Amino acid sequence: MARLRYIYVSVLALIMTACKSDVKVKELAPVKQVELGFRSVNVLTEDELDFKDLNKDGVLNPYEDWRLSVEQRSADLLSRMSLEEKAGFMLISTTRLENDWSFSRPQNNEPITSGFNEVDQVNETNIFTRKPLPYPTISAAGTTKDVTEFHKRHFILRANPSVEILAEYTNNLQELCEAHTHGIPAIITSNPRNHIAIDASIGLTVGKTPFTQWPGELGLAAMRDFELTREFADISRTEWLSVGLRKGYMYMADLATDPRWQRVEGTFGEDADLAARMIREVVLGFQGDSLNATSVALTTKHFPGGGATEGGQDPHFDWGKREVFEADMFQNNLIPFKAAIEAGTSSIMPYYSYPVHTPFPEVGYAFNKEVLQDVLRKELGYEGIINSDTGPIEMMPWGVESLSITERYKMALEAGVNLFSGTADPSKLIETLKANPDLIKQVDHSVSLLLNEKFRLGLFENPYVDVDNAVKVVGNDLFAEQAALAMRKSIVLLRNQGGENEKSLPLKEKTKVYFETYIPVRDGKNSNVYLPEGYEGSVELVSDPSKADMVLLWLVPKGKSLFESDGSSLHVNLSENGIDNDYVNSLIAKKPTILAVNFTNPWAIDEIYSDSRPNNIKAVLATFGTTPEALLDIVAGEFSPTGKMPFTTPVSDEMASKQKSDLPGSMEEEGYALFHFDEGLTYKE
Repeated sequence: MARLRYIYVSVLALIMTACKSDVKVKELAPVKQVELGFRSVNVLTEDELDFKDLNKDGVLNPYEDWRLSVEQRSADLLSRMSLEEKAGFMLISTTRLENDWSFSRPQNNEPITSGFNEVDQVNETNIFTRKPLPYPTISAAGTTKDVTEFHKRHFILRANPSVEILAEYTNNLQELCEAHTHGIPAIITSNPRNHIAIDASIGLTVGKTPFTQWPGELGLAAMRDFELTREFADISRTEWLSVGLRKGYMYMADLATDPRWQRVEGTFGEDADLAARMIREVVLGFQGDSLNATSVALTTKHFPGGGATEGGQDPHFDWGKREVFEADMFQNNLIPFKAAIEAGTSSIMPYYSYPVHTPFPEVGYAFNKEVLQDVLRKELGYEGIINSDTGPIEMMPWGVESLSITERYKMALEAGVNLFSGTADPSKLIETLKANPDLIKQVDHSVSLLLNEKFRLGLFENPYVDVDNAVKVVGNDLFAEQAALAMRKSIVLLRNQGGENEKSLPLKEKTKVYFETYIPVRDGKNSNVYLPEGYEGSVELVSDPSKADMVLLWLVPKGKSLFESDGSSLHVNLSENGIDNDYVNSLIAKKPTILAVNFTNPWAIDEIYSDSRPNNIKAVLATFGTTPEALLDIVAGEFSPTGKMPFTTPVSDEMASKQKSDLPGSMEEEGYALFHFDEGLTYKE
């Protein structure tokens, strides 16, 4: 456990007046000893204050002096770093725990521990497209080698271990960094860990974790409760801070303008103004008004918005590399990023795709100087870190495929990328810098930005965490209560039909309900009856639809995972996304039915429901990652629905295929929509 020291002293400062002969003594506010956390370095004492001797030279250097400004400390440390150290500092890649085989075939069946994985993960093929790479790439290096030979200090943690193991690992990694050269601490980044998600894939979201589980991002947007959104972010920040995760690859400011895109689930919907409000709240909730020792820094992605995909295809693959602004809505995509910048987001991540039907060059955004410099830096006034997505140099160099690796690095550096994600090995970047010494000025600027972030986060003073405290904090009951509230507020009531002058919902007390969840699973059972022991709600749950007064059917359509993409056409109708419509329609025909659909995309549900086709469906609800308990509370009237749709859903798959890729559904022609953006009923109406 890191040793902590607190000393409180007062200092006297001599303030020189304009008169040369006059000297006045003024007592300033007390200087408070900051909390120091360390494992191996010595402590230096000056003016009765303690400092860490991070480079082990026995002298208090400016970068070790927490009394100085961030800029002074960064400038001093930068002057001490070699070219090789700077290059390593500009890379971020996966860090793996002992027995953690992320991105590779498991080499044993042992459980993940808080030790280091010292095996290099070397790829000869693109982990996404499965095509050959120009040369073997180390996507994750052995931990000790990564720190001591590659000089890395930025890491992405993909694994999903217990809270205790996660906290122990971050301490172990920080101890290793502390012992090496300048004692520069690590910053550990993660994708989202606090949401219910259907497509839980590496690089998207971690999925179900020990952290407090909230609705998906679409569900948070559906709440229209910006105060609760801020509380979500603050609670998540507290949990991340407790285990040593100090940066998030999140959240997506992209607009869900093509309903087929496989990343809609991670957005805040189709509307730029709503997405902007959501991004503002999550940035302020995670970071605070400015970065500090209790912040989790965020990386807002994917600039300048990745939702205008061609055919819904994603630019992780060459068949999705074109982002088509056929409705001339490029500026609309910038609105959420403006909000993120105003809120102070620490980093912004450009996407792999390149723009079509714009004035900008058709090269990937990581190489697109006109977009990153003229739009992001100059037009939007962004001064923070530009962090590439994973692998634009080696794996997704769209628009610059003919360039060599070093030429791609050069172009991306000139475009303004400060931190490169995807490879652990800095050798090609070092080669680029040695061949192009004029790039050193840009490199120094990048390293300064990255150092500034670490200093502001307080990592140089104390990067360690209290493992016992982390176990108590993560997923505690108070946090879970607020998440449960959000689950209920995220549900949208779209249709509520019944007899004359009455509605079907909420259900009357003692109504017999058959509650079935239908979710496509590989090699498993799609249909599951919800019948928990000890249920004490106002309705009565039954095991068979024949015994029910009402069927509650919750469909969870599930298309191909993003990383199962093969370039074939994408669709939003239910039958193309895992739903057996014959089975569903036969169940609906048996009894009056409440239909709930989990919308990870704007699904077209015309195969089982339309406003013009009469059948047994009496009410329709939309969910966006919630729990059976929350849905049942809405249906039973224990909680009145308040949610609003975060996007428009098309009346059919055919209409979805005709949508302009950059045009929100709410702006499409009349007759496009079944459910409209911002639509939602409540029982109070």
